[in-house]
Amino acid sequence: MALTVSVKIERELDVDCSSTDAFAYLEDVPKSASHFPNVDKLIDLGNNTYQWEMKKFGVDKYSIQSIYAVKYSKNKSKGWIKWEPVEGIGNGIVEGSWKIKSNKDKTTHLTFNSKGELTLPLPGLIKMIVSPLVIHEFSGLVDKYLKNLRKALSAI
Repeated sequence: MALTVSVKIERELDVDCSSTDAFAYLEDVPKSASHFPNVDKLIDLGNNTYQWEMKKFGVDKYSIQSIYAVKYSKNKSKGWIKWEPVEGIGNGIVEGSWKIKSNKDKTTHLTFNSKGELTLPLPGLIKMIVSPLVIHEFSGLVDKYLKNLRKALSAI
């Protein structure tokens, strides 16, 4: 049996650097990803495609690990970086984007959007217990990631 959990996260933040610097930092996937907590491995598959392997969380046979691959694209003049799922790798399907916009005070406004599905080898009966835990865990990781990024971008 398998259980599928859907997660959607939208966050906005301002950072103390130029939009040019923010874009350059975020388009460098390994550099940006280094601030995401609990990444076990980030594997460069070539052609702007990366496989994300997260550290396991949970207890014993109920340990959960998400693995997925995404292909990145970008448009500097329009101020966006997007990632789209690569089918057939891992147990997750993730897509999302960064929107990068200059503020009048020379800071940058970032909008982070991500949605995904994680398929877990768990009985459907525990969905009501597991789904909120997975959503909470991923939301917490994204919040830590954005806090870490804000600090790194402010140091540029």
